[in-house]
Amino acid sequence: MATDLHDLLRSLRVWDPEVTDLPAFEPAGAPAAPLPLFTEWFAAAVAAGQTEPHTMSLATSDDSGLPDVRIVMLHGADADGWSFASHAGSRKGRHLAGRPYAALGFYWPVLGRQVRVRGPVTAAPSEDAQGDLHARSTGALAAALTGRQSEVLPSLDDLARASESAWERASREPEAPVPSWTLYRLRADEVEFFQGDGRRRHVRLRYRREGEPGGEAWTRELLWP
Repeated sequence: MATDLHDLLRSLRVWDPEVTDLPAFEPAGAPAAPLPLFTEWFAAAVAAGQTEPHTMSLATSDDSGLPDVRIVMLHGADADGWSFASHAGSRKGRHLAGRPYAALGFYWPVLGRQVRVRGPVTAAPSEDAQGDLHARSTGALAAALTGRQSEVLPSLDDLARASESAWERASREPEAPVPSWTLYRLRADEVEFFQGDGRRRHVRLRYRREGEPGGEAWTRELLWP
């Protein structure tokens, strides 16, 4: 019997109490800047057992303004911004070269929480990108050495051969350079924290950067759910 998508959708629940705990969130007590609250929420997601809490949606747009989105890994969040990495020649790399602005989305369903971040993106110095890459696993280096991200792949056999060669080199040369590997940093103009509520009175707190570019002053405001 064929699976009916709509029947499946109607059978699902959001924030099943058996697996989700919806904590109270009082925005009046939130810090003046978003990074400390992001760090607190991220740690809470880890403690609650959220699967892969460091994965996030990354949205970019091409030269025509058409959007694209994919899941990537958060490499860090500090005064320089939220960071992620990719090859400069990948689709996301090409998008960011032409339109250096992006949005991030985190979803931690075990707590009914989302965080949305958007702002301009810059490429970190090459030495930072290489240092970040070489601090990661052999597999991460092998994947980077395989390269050709987003190019058309003739066959899975081609991938297998390229991957085996990359793994062998990564094991032999743990400091092997990958010139196209780029560490990107998104410096937030806006960060929104969403806390789900069982009665659908969701709490949304938005931070907006104020003043001159690079300023550190933030405005906080509530949004209707």
